[in-house]
Amino acid sequence: MVKNNWNTELYDKKFSYVFKLGEDVLSLLNSKPGETILDLGCGTGHLTNLISESGASVQGIDSSPKMIEQAKLKYPAIKFEVMDATNFAFETKFDAVFSNAVLHWIPEKEKVIDCVYNCLKQGGRFVAEFGGKDNVKCIATSIRKILRINGYSKNTEYIDWYFPSIGEYSSILEKYGFRVTSALHFNRDTFMDKGVDVINWLEMFAKKIFDGISADKTNELIRLIKDDLSSTNKKDNKWFIDYKRLRIASVKE
Repeated sequence: MVKNNWNTELYDKKFSYVFKLGEDVLSLLNSKPGETILDLGCGTGHLTNLISESGASVQGIDSSPKMIEQAKLKYPAIKFEVMDATNFAFETKFDAVFSNAVLHWIPEKEKVIDCVYNCLKQGGRFVAEFGGKDNVKCIATSIRKILRINGYSKNTEYIDWYFPSIGEYSSILEKYGFRVTSALHFNRDTFMDKGVDVINWLEMFAKKIFDGISADKTNELIRLIKDDLSSTNKKDNKWFIDYKRLRIASVKE
């Protein structure tokens, strides 16, 4: 698997909606003063900081050194560490684990859930939102089509995003000892700011798919994908991403 190499400046400037929309998930977490909470895939630390403002003791982990570096600069009072979501452990247990817009990047979903379970106290909560079934379906379909037409079928293997249904993900959680307390799958077509289009989205979130392809050819392919998506992901001269989200809460039993 080719790893994502996140552009933190692009993320904060043009894709801040990712963590801003995640603020709504914090109500489901309902963190309280004195609780210990882990922010799994904390990115640049925006939501981690909001959890801290609730009075909880929070720390953030992310596999991207660049994201963690930025989080530490922004919020020096909070502990941030570089850790892999499929292989992490702590000496002390948490009251809750929170994750926003992260788990769809990790095909090894059972490894993640196992780590989450092991780091929670008995009765601890796991609250997450991420891409659900058919998330960015138009974009993924277009990427595959353009790559195949242009002789890069091998690169379609890098489209390893994980977008489960409620039933699929709930079953895995139950397998590892969680009790699902709420689950919601919903549409969230998200319009991007003026001057931001699907090319920016591809450069931010799909860069690894073009691994091994020259920069000039990558730019050409991305332009072709943009043209292909203009009929499905553009409305009133504004680009939108066809997100479908899965928001789920569970308790360790």
